[in-house]
Amino acid sequence: MGKARKPDVVVIGAGPAGLGAALAASEAGARDVMLIERDVELGGILPQCIHDGFGSIVFGETLTGPQYAQRFIDRVERSDIEVKLNTMVLDLRPDRSLTAVNSRDGVLEIKPRAVVLAMGCRERTRHQVLIPGYRPAGVICAGAAQRDINIEGLMPGRRVVILGSGDIGLIMARRFTLEGAEVEGVYEIMDHPGGLTRNLVQCLHDYDIPLHLSHTVTFIHGRKRVEAVTVSRVDEDLKPIPGTERLVPCDALVLSVGLIPENELSRGAGVLLDPATGGPVVDERMETSVEGIFACGNVMNVFDLVDYVTHTAEVAGRAAAEYAVHGARRRREALAVRPGRNVRFVVPQLLRGHDREVYFYFRVRHPERAVRARLVAGGMPLAAKRARMVRPPEMVRLRADPEKLGEAVSRGGLSIEVMPEDREPGELSGKVAPEDQEPESLEPEDRE
Repeated sequence: MGKARKPDVVVIGAGPAGLGAALAASEAGARDVMLIERDVELGGILPQCIHDGFGSIVFGETLTGPQYAQRFIDRVERSDIEVKLNTMVLDLRPDRSLTAVNSRDGVLEIKPRAVVLAMGCRERTRHQVLIPGYRPAGVICAGAAQRDINIEGLMPGRRVVILGSGDIGLIMARRFTLEGAEVEGVYEIMDHPGGLTRNLVQCLHDYDIPLHLSHTVTFIHGRKRVEAVTVSRVDEDLKPIPGTERLVPCDALVLSVGLIPENELSRGAGVLLDPATGGPVVDERMETSVEGIFACGNVMNVFDLVDYVTHTAEVAGRAAAEYAVHGARRRREALAVRPGRNVRFVVPQLLRGHDREVYFYFRVRHPERAVRARLVAGGMPLAAKRARMVRPPEMVRLRADPEKLGEAVSRGGLSIEVMPEDREPGELSGKVAPEDQEPESLEPEDRE
């Protein structure tokens, strides 16, 4: 093991978040940027996402996952960014030093001035949702099934049951059908779909694939290979209702039961995590509770649009470069941004300054029509965005300009809430951003 490398910025993970952060850091003045990826290629999950729906916000056109990734990969290859593939980060410490390993360099000790966390997320497994039964072949997560078909050219099954109506599960219902498999149905334990409306229409309705709400799998049958599953209706407490069981023959059970931000390294570095998102608590610069460590993309919370991932990555990359080049700045006292009415969580969770515009991302708790999302400080609305419909699977983005954020800092008590239009107490103080003036649907065609 040689002398420790001391780059300006290290970005961990080279999916859409890592690519965007590394480029932003390099373009913002960081002279020595290192991008570390444990896989054999750049792009993260995007190379296996051959469906379209990416890039209409960032590029103004609809791209497939590989096309979207390639635009950033091309820029990285033309830059001076040092890329280390097949490299696993083993440990990240509170002083930002880290240990990595690969077959070429062996063990690497790296001491960057700033770190960007961009490790993405992983899928929940059957054991995390407690599905009883045997342990046969044929039980597979939706993302793994997607890689099998789109990258490896393998078919995980021919008669398929999908548990969970997340976007990957919906997309895979269509993908299996296009490859000649029979998808018996998609079963969702909640009383509403978990995926985007666009995917419900294009992946299920267009292919006559049934969606069974308030249903779950209660047993997996088969010793060596899945032979069937038992499905049951659930009550309001999500408990199976006796007498509603039905045996469904199948040779594959595909799980689309949620994603978890990948934060083992974050925990090792002492980064404070938000229980509501599973990701780091960050401020408007995407800086975590540990000075000089920034986070972006699905490691913070699971986004529904890759364009939003890229936006947070660019913010984190620029802030990391600023920290690396100019050193630590005095941290102002943080103002918490709290979720208000019908808001489950907000990112960023903290506001320390008001020298730049900030985009707040949040999800609602339950569907609601004809609403206005509002940034409120001291009981007064500072920014707002109308929507004809909000749904838990679809993230809402609300922009606040520096002038309004300055008012928030002076008043305190900052929160974001979703209010019915007919209960709006008054007009906003000051000018509303042009993009937020017109009513809009939160089901645009640019969603993945």
